[in-house]
Amino acid sequence: MRRRTIRARIALSAALVLGSLGFGATPAGAATPVDVHTVDVHAVDSAVERRLGADSAGTYVEGGRLIATVTSEAAAERARAAGAVPRLVERGAAELDAAMAALEARAKIPGTSWGLDPRTNQIAVEADSSVSPRAMARLRAVAASLDGAVRISRVPGVFTREVAGGDAVHGGGYRCSAAFNVQKGTTRYFLTAGHCTNAASSWSATSGGGQIGVREGTSFPTNDYGLVRYTNTANTPGSVNLYNGSFQDIASAADAVVGQAIKKSGSTTKVTSGTVTAVNVTVNYSDGPVYGMVRTTACSAGGDSGGAHFAGSVALGIHSGSSGCTGTNGSAIHQPVREALSAYGVTVY
Repeated sequence: MRRRTIRARIALSAALVLGSLGFGATPAGAATPVDVHTVDVHAVDSAVERRLGADSAGTYVEGGRLIATVTSEAAAERARAAGAVPRLVERGAAELDAAMAALEARAKIPGTSWGLDPRTNQIAVEADSSVSPRAMARLRAVAASLDGAVRISRVPGVFTREVAGGDAVHGGGYRCSAAFNVQKGTTRYFLTAGHCTNAASSWSATSGGGQIGVREGTSFPTNDYGLVRYTNTANTPGSVNLYNGSFQDIASAADAVVGQAIKKSGSTTKVTSGTVTAVNVTVNYSDGPVYGMVRTTACSAGGDSGGAHFAGSVALGIHSGSSGCTGTNGSAIHQPVREALSAYGVTVY
């Protein structure tokens, strides 16, 4: 089973540093924090991670700056040098790892999800409407035993893998959405959700239409990604449909950063917007868990499964599911796309 620890996901320090180190200020001679509106936030985030290594408790975007949580003054200096604003955290890797392990062992309840929110230095748990009062009591008891490392919120609807009937990529009687076109050498494919590719080996653009691709790989549960090889590559551009007559070119792929703005493109709700709220998320679907996911506030609905989560020209994720949407606020979950690209040895173009 591939439950990623907080340590493995973002290389947190096990140390717990207390006291005021003045981490919000930029001392004389230090690099000025970068404005993430004018630079590639993913490049800055990677630079910070390389400099900090095991001395960071995660990064997030706030007020146009990249915040790097740190556990020592030496790490704070390295964060400033990389262009981030360092911030002291209360909990280190040991406590957060223990919280995740406790939830996995004692509160693995269908209809729940949990993931790291570095903004609060906590594990953020969501419970949907299917979680019974008795199960909620068990969940709260586990959280109460973890000394503030876990917070719980209720979300409307039910966490579901989003598959429905209609016009989009079709297979096995289901409708899903394509995420990103990818290639290996001269062969072209599209990525979609693994719970979609589990359902069928042959895919078409319309219900009952001619074949456009065949399944090359699928992974669900644990992961949620699949690969379909095009049988005709005459019209397979490397872009995402914006459903307004235009398309967004995709030039690269990266991991999402908490606090950043994203868009989701899917065949049901079309293009919706949101922000990233948690990483390293576990979602306990009724037919099996998925790990290492990303939680966002984008709206989605049945048929959006497999769709694209992106920020500008950067591919971020493959839509997995949600607990629904209230107004313009959703709880869309995506599978990080870089993991799928690595698993299949393909690249965006």
